[in-house]
Amino acid sequence: MSTHESYRQLTPAEIDKLTHSGCTATDWSKVMVKDGFDPSRCRRVAFSGEVRLGILEHMFECTGGIHLPASISRVKLHNCTVGDNVYIDNVANYIANYDIRSMAFIENVNRIVSTLDKTYGVGTNVSVLNETGGREVPIYEQLSAQLAYLIAMFRHDPRLVSALSDMIRERAALQLGKRGVIGCGARITNTGEILNVMVGDYSRIDGASRLSDGTVASSESDPVYVGTNVMASNFILSSGARVEDGVVLLNSFVGQACHLSHLFSAHDSLFFANCTCENGEAAAIFAGPYTVTMHKSSLLIAGMFSFLNAGSGSNQSNHMYKLGPIHQGVVERGSKTTSDSYILWPARIGAFSLVMGRHVNHPDTSLLPFSYLIENYGRSYLVPGVNIKSVGTIRDARKWPLRDKRRDDVLLDHINFNLLSPYTASRMFHALDLLDSIEQTGGLTADRYSYRSMTIEAKALRQGRIYYNMALDKFMGNSVIHRLEGIDFRSAGCINEALKPTAVYGTGNWIDIAGMIAPASEINRLCDDVVNRRVTDLEEINARIARLASEYYDMEWTWVAGMMKKWYGKTCDELTPEDIAAITHRWQNSVVRLDNMLYEDARKEFSLVSRIGFGADGSDEMATADFEQVRGDFESDSFVRMVKEHIEAKSALARDLLERLSPVMTHS
Repeated sequence: MSTHESYRQLTPAEIDKLTHSGCTATDWSKVMVKDGFDPSRCRRVAFSGEVRLGILEHMFECTGGIHLPASISRVKLHNCTVGDNVYIDNVANYIANYDIRSMAFIENVNRIVSTLDKTYGVGTNVSVLNETGGREVPIYEQLSAQLAYLIAMFRHDPRLVSALSDMIRERAALQLGKRGVIGCGARITNTGEILNVMVGDYSRIDGASRLSDGTVASSESDPVYVGTNVMASNFILSSGARVEDGVVLLNSFVGQACHLSHLFSAHDSLFFANCTCENGEAAAIFAGPYTVTMHKSSLLIAGMFSFLNAGSGSNQSNHMYKLGPIHQGVVERGSKTTSDSYILWPARIGAFSLVMGRHVNHPDTSLLPFSYLIENYGRSYLVPGVNIKSVGTIRDARKWPLRDKRRDDVLLDHINFNLLSPYTASRMFHALDLLDSIEQTGGLTADRYSYRSMTIEAKALRQGRIYYNMALDKFMGNSVIHRLEGIDFRSAGCINEALKPTAVYGTGNWIDIAGMIAPASEINRLCDDVVNRRVTDLEEINARIARLASEYYDMEWTWVAGMMKKWYGKTCDELTPEDIAAITHRWQNSVVRLDNMLYEDARKEFSLVSRIGFGADGSDEMATADFEQVRGDFESDSFVRMVKEHIEAKSALARDLLERLSPVMTHS
């Protein structure tokens, strides 16, 4: 924005031209302009307070090939600075206390006002998870999923929560008294009221009904779009967000590249990177990255989610009509809820699980990831580990990175897409011990077992043990093989040297912090540094979190190395070339078995049952031809080809390692 010194007062001739064009001013001496200002480009403008005007010489090209010259017409401007080459036309009421930056375009708007006593949404307390309060997260423009998680979920450390919240409130206080801003290249058209909203660079607001007390944190590299009939109060929209088609937001944060549309409504909710929400409703949810709900009948309430796919009619309850809506639930990463599923909070669903039916006994499957939770005649049945072989699980894990729509130069949320990680692997280690304990307690000859108000069939328990073993063989072996990739072995000692951890940290428990996977010890270390004021600002906290995310694979290997004795019976220092060869064969066997299971699971989508509804006349021949034209044949399906290629690639990787091991095995 230009400085005060670059403006001058109007000349008498310029005032005369403005007056003849229907312009008025309460005091012409307070209307300042730049050299080169063209008064002929202002018509029917009422000036009051201190107003500064830039040069108007640009030509805007609009949809349909219409060209409009930069100009100001049919508007009241009060205490405003208008940058160079701005277009303003037909503001029914007025624009007050705003800095309108260069190349902004404003047309057919009711009014745009800053009252100078608001914080533009910064510092708004969002009451996630517990609607009655207790987990409030104050929001600001650079809020990440990880920082929000620490504020919402680390309530066991009130000093941490207080320190982080105070940092954000200090930011909010700086907003008080600031004039509103309409950023460079922003476009606001056919919109109702904009009250106390910071409109970022290159934003596009088209047809919104009312926006109040918020920030549209747009950027040139990833603009924000706000569309028809949107109403939002006490909000922040991050870069790349699209909010349109009648969305209603109250006390909410919308993260980078989120898409909210088709009459979706939300209050007291946080949505982080790449969430897609349509038609339904959200109340007090913490929607981590890739939370997806797209159906009119779906309600997400008082829950924490990430990488979720919510089926139509998915619902939860947080109110038992006793002490109010105080209950909450956690659906860990990568889970799905089927059509008409229901969970009575409190409950916790383990990672990469599927929930089908109605569950009212507060299930906790967190120690049994990759499971099915199915209702049958009012009872909750748990099928451990079965989702490991589901084609849907693998397809999701592969599609998420491809669907990252963030284009900003700065990515706020740190996302780990790995299906298998120390987080899920440690859960599977616990799951194996748990299944053994359940079986021993219930008896080896039992037909079914009880676990936390759920039923596990004996066959499902034993099969689950097989799935977990295969997945752990795959994860542990994969880590070993990649650690040794490309090394030219000259002695057995080369192996032990290559397997030495390069990161000090990584052992112990790992946690999923709203999409980012990290050792609990390092998160706790960061929290201690905040509490003890060794870290004192939000930028440094975000930098520490980013560094942890970037060091994931080094720390992952530290964890794997620490588990070698438990899984393979030897530490890294004790492994021989023959041991590595055995680990490689074991890994390859698990990978191929799992891929073959995926292959057969995918085949179900091409069965005769799947062809019901194909073929106009119902004949088998026409149904087959119709099906193949629409869906293709099994062998040419892209996912099926991917599975085959994966088997070949992993087999080649195993052969390569075994060939490189051969010389040291011969001489060992």
